Amino acid sequence: MAKFLTSRAENYSQWYNDLVVKAGLAEGSVVRGCMVIKPYGYAIWEKMQQQLDKMFKETGHVNAYFPLLIPKSFFSKEADHVKGFAKECAVVTHYRLKNDPDGNGVIVDPAAKLEEEYIIRPTSETIIWNTYKNWIQSYRDLPILCNQWANVMRWEMRTRMFLRTAEFLWQEGHTAHATKEEALEEANKMIRVYAEFAEKWMAMPVIMGHKSETERFAGALDTLTIEAMMQDGKALQAGTSHFLGQNFAKAFDVMFATKDGKQEYVWATSWGVSTRLMGALIMSHSDDNGLVLPPKLAPLQVVIVPIYKGLEGLEKIRQTVAPLMAKLQAKGISVKFDDRDTQKPGWKFADYELKGVPVRLAMGERDLENGTIEIARRDTLTKETLPLEGIEQHIENLLEEIQENIYKLALERRSKLITKVDSYDEFKQLIETKGGFFLCHWDGTPETEARIKEETKATIRCIPFDSVEEEGKCMVTGKPSNRRVLIARAY
Repeated sequence: MAKFLTSRAENYSQWYNDLVVKAGLAEGSVVRGCMVIKPYGYAIWEKMQQQLDKMFKETGHVNAYFPLLIPKSFFSKEADHVKGFAKECAVVTHYRLKNDPDGNGVIVDPAAKLEEEYIIRPTSETIIWNTYKNWIQSYRDLPILCNQWANVMRWEMRTRMFLRTAEFLWQEGHTAHATKEEALEEANKMIRVYAEFAEKWMAMPVIMGHKSETERFAGALDTLTIEAMMQDGKALQAGTSHFLGQNFAKAFDVMFATKDGKQEYVWATSWGVSTRLMGALIMSHSDDNGLVLPPKLAPLQVVIVPIYKGLEGLEKIRQTVAPLMAKLQAKGISVKFDDRDTQKPGWKFADYELKGVPVRLAMGERDLENGTIEIARRDTLTKETLPLEGIEQHIENLLEEIQENIYKLALERRSKLITKVDSYDEFKQLIETKGGFFLCHWDGTPETEARIKEETKATIRCIPFDSVEEEGKCMVTGKPSNRRVLIARAY
């Protein structure tokens, strides 16, 4: 299996594409820029969904659903928002097909033109705030803490499975508050929920911070982000949370009566992560042998491969490991006994390695005689043979150890890819030869930011939360700067 993967050193981009397809995560579609998420890939996304949904509900949020189609006029109501998304919108203009009179299949019925076109949602702020207008009359109706699991469409020109596709799956939280302070607290709370999920479940270290004004979400007053570092030295924006101020409330005339009877505009946030997290998961941990999945998100955590001669040998192994399987399942550990007779054990070993199953057990006739079982761990590719008795506790501990080790390795890798730079010449050299995150002084102007992007293809990823005041000079212009920002090339 693994021999069919291009190595990361040879061509990282091709390695990624090979792995997505060969591991059965996704494949291309006849629909331009879209993908088919296959069952194994979707099983990982489901585990992400389940955990995130649990975390959202623990912080007081509820799920709702809003229409896929948004009236075009809604996008005219918030100027920055329409400017940010206008070039990515797919537009519905007609509502009916008819048979071609010339006998060439079906055509769009010209008589079925919509009075107003609909936009397939690129994001839902506009239709949600038009709805919130009906839900909010007084301070008693606030806060509204809604989340939506949905698909969105952004007409991307250059696509790559999971990382950037025309249609993708995501969740989008949309909250309404009585005060600016509450909305700011919400935006900060949710970016920390994302960071906790990334680090504790995805085993992926992230840096939290504020986006520069240029990089903010269209229509936001502040965008908070978590930025992750991939193995090839490129950054990936893994989640964002936006403080929208009163912009959308004013655009859709959403006001509420305060406790003292005054009318005020509502304060808003929105926040989201998408199937882009699948790409982040792949590129954070995987190797030239295939996927490396953190146990908390692996659809299958333990697989048992029997090595036998004849059906009698298979049944002996099955009966021997049945109590172990029951004990693992009782602990909430997903386990599979692979008794397929269509593939040899060696093929199965390679396939589960490719798919990133954290723990692989093998039992043959000698193991039966000795009361032992072989354990292979995916993260280190090491094996050991241990007594079968009491092995379930060792496996449970091993899954926790693998989760921690995967995070530790990613953190060590990222630490080596964070560089402080004061000279623009040095920065331009290192961005080509080393890559990674660069902590640099910046004069705060969009002009300098645009120059960095144009000359190096790197962008300001964020102004980190933990950056301390430090007097310095912008590496490009020499103008005063009081803190460093995080710069990198990114997906």
